[in-house]
Amino acid sequence: QVQLVESGGGLVQAGGSLRLSCAASGLTFASYAMGWFRQAPGKERDFVATISWSGTTTNFADSVKGRFTISRDNAKNTVYLQMNSLKPEDTAVYYCACAADLYGLGSSRSQEYEYWGQGTQVTVSS
Repeated sequence: QVQLVESGGGLVQAGGSLRLSCAASGLTFASYAMGWFRQAPGKERDFVATISWSGTTTNFADSVKGRFTISRDNAKNTVYLQMNSLKPEDTAVYYCACAADLYGLGSSRSQEYEYWGQGTQVTVSS
């Protein structure tokens, strides 16, 4: 049974930082691309960042480029999202997900992700 468990969310002031973690189990973690998505109240789920199975390729939504970084530790079956210079508009539930990484590039397309975590709330106050 595949499980993805996010942690690290919380309340932070604008300009602050948070580090999200997503621990995976029940799958060959190193074979999967990992992604972070977020969903704000009343909005659709949006792509945030992705990392290839090897960690060599990353991609970010324009709204977070230069502020967020994504990394992974295949030995620990964990992917991270470091969020710096947070803004109130970053407030959302953040989800991690995994996708078959056929081309080693990761993916920004939510429909390509097979398994999803339960989400962790990030709230940025102004």
